[in-house]
Amino acid sequence: MATSLGLRNVGLLRPIVPRLPRSLRPRLNSTTWLLVSEKSNTTCCGCGLPPVVASLATCTKRLLRDVRHFSSHFSTNSNVFPKEICSPEKLTQDDLASLHGNIRKELISNRRSLQDVAQYYFDGKGKAFRPMIVLLTASACNAHTHGANSKLLETQRQIAMIAEMIHTASLMHDDVIDNADTRRNKMAINEMWGQKKAILAGDFVLSVSSQVLARIGNDEVVLILSQVLDDLVRGEFMQLGSKEDENERFSHYLKKTFMKTASLMAHSCQAVAVLGQCHEDVSKIAYEYGRNIGMAFQLIDDVLDFVSSDAEMGKPTSADLKLGLATGPVLFAAEKFPELEAMIMRRFSEPGDVERAKEAVAKTDGIEQTRYIANQHSQEAKRQISRLTPSPARQALIELSQRVVTRLK
Repeated sequence: MATSLGLRNVGLLRPIVPRLPRSLRPRLNSTTWLLVSEKSNTTCCGCGLPPVVASLATCTKRLLRDVRHFSSHFSTNSNVFPKEICSPEKLTQDDLASLHGNIRKELISNRRSLQDVAQYYFDGKGKAFRPMIVLLTASACNAHTHGANSKLLETQRQIAMIAEMIHTASLMHDDVIDNADTRRNKMAINEMWGQKKAILAGDFVLSVSSQVLARIGNDEVVLILSQVLDDLVRGEFMQLGSKEDENERFSHYLKKTFMKTASLMAHSCQAVAVLGQCHEDVSKIAYEYGRNIGMAFQLIDDVLDFVSSDAEMGKPTSADLKLGLATGPVLFAAEKFPELEAMIMRRFSEPGDVERAKEAVAKTDGIEQTRYIANQHSQEAKRQISRLTPSPARQALIELSQRVVTRLK
């Protein structure tokens, strides 16, 4: 607790530090897992939790130094280019306009029934957030390495396509597991064609994405993106269980969040940097940007599950509790309402559990604390990508790191 009070007195983490989950308190430089120096980006695992620092003095000194670094760095470099030429949508509109058409071509099959199911979600009406991030990261890394006039490679565009295919295939499988009835403001694939065809269609999309990846012909990139599939499956299995030890639950939650969501963004961003023949340090920056914006995206998704309506989200809200999942807002609320522990372990399966859990979250600052962690990941994404040479793509990525935590759907 001495460490907690020490950092609180720095004046930066006063509202949050005393109420962090117990699992994070003993190694409180978890509060600085995102406020780290450029020389210290080593983490214990993919979820982003850092190694233990040697002393409070070291931790506090680094924290103050890094805050000064943020202030000077962002104040001078944040608005190098006019806003109108740095729009993420404008910079990627041509590539995104053809993205879903290209995917649909890849999914053409001699079995029309399989083709119809596999192409169902590729109608161009999704957010296309992941391919946008990948395309902009490729442009920013190319500009940093090869100069402002560098062009996107076709293989980098293919990574954006693969990222969208893997993501969408995972949604097809999720909709079966979650027994969803809507997705993207239309009937879910499992409701439309049944669970068996939905699962097979997801498998088909994954297999075709693997073929596209193999055609790129880069062994390193194949290894990088194969890790995404490994993480997706492991993350899904993590989601199926709950940690009995309440002190391990938050770390379990963050690691699962990385595996199910952030891994795809992190490894896809890393892959386009490798294809652009960028230095290893640039590839690491791309990976860290993708990891942190992916974590922020999912944490905000978990918040929106409590505060948004079905119409705004285009899918059912309060779905996590109904599926027995304890996300950030509930885990924070359990600090104040210990009776939630039993509900978490039985996965909110008894009558009234979901309603009582929602009421508990509403009576605490669990939503605000989850937003806080998302904001820290957003700031780290911004810090990482700001290490690249200024370019319109880099500026667009900075804007997206801010947008991801202010979105309403």
